[in-house]
Amino acid sequence: MERLADKLVNWASILEEKTRRQAETAATMPFIHPHIALMPDAHLGKGATVGSVIPTDGAIIPAAVGVDIGCGMIAVRTQFSAADLAGRDLSVLRVAIERSVPLSAGAANRVVEPTAVPRVAELEQLEPHRAGFREALAPAWRTALGTLGSGNHFIEVSLDETGAVWLFLHSGSRGPGNKLATHHIAVAQRLCAQWFVPLPDRDLAYLVEGTAEFDDYVSDLRWAQQFALLNREEMVDRVAARLGEFLGVEVQEQERINCHHNYTSRERHFGREVWLSRKGAIRADEGRPGLVPGSMGTASYVVVGKGNRMALDSSPHGAGREYSRSAARRRFTREQLREAMAGIEYRDTDAFLDEIPAAYKDIDRVMADAADLVEVRHTLRQVVNVKGD
Repeated sequence: MERLADKLVNWASILEEKTRRQAETAATMPFIHPHIALMPDAHLGKGATVGSVIPTDGAIIPAAVGVDIGCGMIAVRTQFSAADLAGRDLSVLRVAIERSVPLSAGAANRVVEPTAVPRVAELEQLEPHRAGFREALAPAWRTALGTLGSGNHFIEVSLDETGAVWLFLHSGSRGPGNKLATHHIAVAQRLCAQWFVPLPDRDLAYLVEGTAEFDDYVSDLRWAQQFALLNREEMVDRVAARLGEFLGVEVQEQERINCHHNYTSRERHFGREVWLSRKGAIRADEGRPGLVPGSMGTASYVVVGKGNRMALDSSPHGAGREYSRSAARRRFTREQLREAMAGIEYRDTDAFLDEIPAAYKDIDRVMADAADLVEVRHTLRQVVNVKGD
């Protein structure tokens, strides 16, 4: 841990100058209490740094939550072991998963699947006073439940250090959450301009607690966060069904962990109730299980929080990018991607060049930086990787 400024504390041993300056700028906002915590995977984001924990008193910065509200991870430990997968054609399992879960940006289910019906019903009853607005903004949200998305979202079948088989996936609130976030970021920007609020960055526009616009955002935020959580539950249930069919034995869950890493919650820190926005960070209070993914060809981790007070009970959410998507496409080749994915069943395509492991920080360095934030319980190595174009 090091202090970079009066209201900025850093855990990243790899930190670009632009990222540091962006975080320092966010830390100057007058309602930060007590400080912003930068996680080991911190990198440049929109307005607020990805990999930052931002406690605010009396206001929320919608861009500090991000446009993929509720994005996060889910993992399920099964009763199976590496021996159950040995000698089997894992491409069959990969294709079955790809057919079961709509992939890529804009992909949707044709209908609401039977397993999704109770989840849709739960969302229909959540924050009902905002239902009309949500329906008008994202009328197709029901068929988006149970979809993966593209970019760094993935589904994996992995083995831990004991050989146990885990199902592991990363996704969020998809199109509905994006539309809600984009709407509220625009509202915050409009209001700050209307109030003649000087902002060091337009994307640090905020909503003030006690206003109707703030209340509307919190309601939509809670709905989108629950959508994201249920979206992951729906997908992992489908993946478990495909694994059971592949092995001829129904999956028996030994453990399930589901955690956000783009969200806001009401928490108490340093003697005050604040709105704590984790943009690329997971909650890691003492004893809380969590998930920290690497990239598509590197290890991921099942962790338990240590409750670090200065880190605001938080930890990193992954490896963090070192190369932008466009830079990665210029820098790396498909052959390098194949080398990085050796021994892993995946869809061999140029579409994933910007997701090559070398485009990300070294996950082991990130975890070393996080040693006083979380304890590693399991190390997962993927044997099947599924991504959307």
